[in-house]
Amino acid sequence: MRAIQQQHEALFVWWGAFVECWSALERKTRDGRLTTEQRRLTELKLHSLARIWTEIHPTRPLRDRAVRLLAVHDLRAADALQLAAALTWVEERPRGHAFVCLDDRLREAARREGFLVLPEEASQYPSFSLDHDSVR
Repeated sequence: MRAIQQQHEALFVWWGAFVECWSALERKTRDGRLTTEQRRLTELKLHSLARIWTEIHPTRPLRDRAVRLLAVHDLRAADALQLAAALTWVEERPRGHAFVCLDDRLREAARREGFLVLPEEASQYPSFSLDHDSVR
């Protein structure tokens, strides 16, 4: 994932991405999968990323786009909003633009919408990890 980030100058994310990341952080903390130090480092990394990414804010057209996506793809609401934000970013012209995701359903929907989906093989990432090595 770091290699993908380094290859692309800018990061564009859905407005709710920070909350979704924080949710994963809390879940992993509750499950005992993060030590206190790992949690601290992960929080720092998340705040650092949030300072450099550009957020796509919620709008009525974005909401309408998400509703359309729910009608044509097997997506959850938050995933539809993420994909709608990406389509907003590219002004409905996804060809040649990368969409980075590890969720199989969202990857497939983004591919069907015309994005280049990265990483090419998500199967090498069995689950999203906020472990100690990923926050350095």
